[in-house]
Order: sequence, then C-alpha cells, then structure tokens
Amino acid sequence: MKFIKPIWPAPYQVHSLVSTRLGGVSKIPYDSLNLGDHVGDSLELVAHNRDLLRRHLPSDPIWLNQVHSTLVSTPDQRINMTGQPIVADAIISVTPNEVLTIMTADCLPVLFTANDGSIIGAAHAGWKGLCAGILENTVSEMLASRSHLKSSDLLAYMGPAIGPKAYEVGEDVYSAFQSSSISIKKGDFQAIPNKKGKYLADLYSIATNRLLAIGLKQVAGGQMCTFSDSEHFYSYRRNGVTGRFASMIWIAK
Repeated sequence: MKFIKPIWPAPYQVHSLVSTRLGGVSKIPYDSLNLGDHVGDSLELVAHNRDLLRRHLPSDPIWLNQVHSTLVSTPDQRINMTGQPIVADAIISVTPNEVLTIMTADCLPVLFTANDGSIIGAAHAGWKGLCAGILENTVSEMLASRSHLKSSDLLAYMGPAIGPKAYEVGEDVYSAFQSSSISIKKGDFQAIPNKKGKYLADLYSIATNRLLAIGLKQVAGGQMCTFSDSEHFYSYRRNGVTGRFASMIWIAK
C-alpha cells in the first residue's frame, strides 16, 4: 500500500496521510485501493480496501456523505449521530485519534490544523463548494470551537486535485467565481484559445487566494495533478467510472 505523506509545518502531534490507488483489491476500472462505496464497485471489495487502510490508522476513519455543500460537521453535532450518515463536505475535531477523512477523484481536499495542534479540520472543495465558501466555513467553525485562536494560527495543506493544465471549465463556472464574495486573481482562470467560453481553472490558486484572504499565512501542497497521474490517482474527469482515494488527518494521542 502506497501513501503520500503531506509536507507541511503541522505540529508534531498532528498526523496526516493521503492514500493512492495502489495496494488494494478492487478490479478494473476501480483498481485497486478504491475507498468509495458509492461509485459502483463491489461493496465487499470496498470493505476489504477500507480494512487494509484501517491497519495504518489509530481508529476507523470518519466517512462523510459529500454533496458539494458548505456544511461542516462539528463535534457537538456528532454527539447524537452514532451510526447515522454524516452529510457534510467538511469536518472538524478536537478529539485525539479521531481520523477525519475526505474522499476525492479530482476535487480538492484541504486539511487544516491549528499551530498548537488543539484542533484539526478537513474539507472537500469541488468548484461549487469552493465558490460557495466551504473553506471559509471550515475555518470559521474551527475558530468558533477554539476561541483563543485566530486565522493566522491555522495552517492548511492542499492534497492531490485536478491540476491547472487539465481542468477545463465553462462560462458558468467562471461567472460563478466572478460573482462570489472573494475576487478571483489573475491566473486563476486562463481563457483557452479557439474555445470560446472555455477556461483552464486553477483550483490550487483559487483555494490559496481565498485562504490568504481570510487571514491564513501558511498554505502548503498543490503540486500534484490527479488527471495526469493515472498511476497514483483516480480522476473522474479522466475516466468517468472510477474509484476514490482519501486524504486523512488526526491528532495523535
């Protein structure tokens, strides 16, 4: 099983991992470490893959039902939700060994930690959630949970997502970001020559700019492309029917 260890200045007690598509039991087109139980793969094989993953973690991952929303799951909300699906696109925790998990196959996974390791978060930022404020909501919930913190005390890591040379979008996406509360920067969208109304979007740049705009000082990651690296990553844009990999974070006990 092959993992990616995020390189970012997280405090010593905060651990993070990103799975790849390698080391599991799923068959083509989900080969091989597919963790998504909603993509048409054998549920038995997905369960086996999740068991394989669990061996590398301090507890069972918390799996979200991600719906491209701006909903953030908080510890208080989860107190009375034992066994119920968590419908959200971000999650925060202050509990040691609680493994926060985001599944993706082109969308941007973003991990968060406070510089003192007192709270962590994870967010699923597809273009809709990113535009609507999923990252801002995650930061807001983290700060609300820990009143001694401010935005500049938080760090972020951007996991593997579709890269700026591969993510073609239409006028609707470009217009949505133009109309959002935070201005887009030069280079976030590049018009494609001879393709009217088509742009290459840079999710990494857009996310970085939005995080900096709300006061974060350190945003790491953003160098990988799920679309171009078929050996390590699933890509919905590349393959359509495909699996999901996971970005995970926890506070070690």
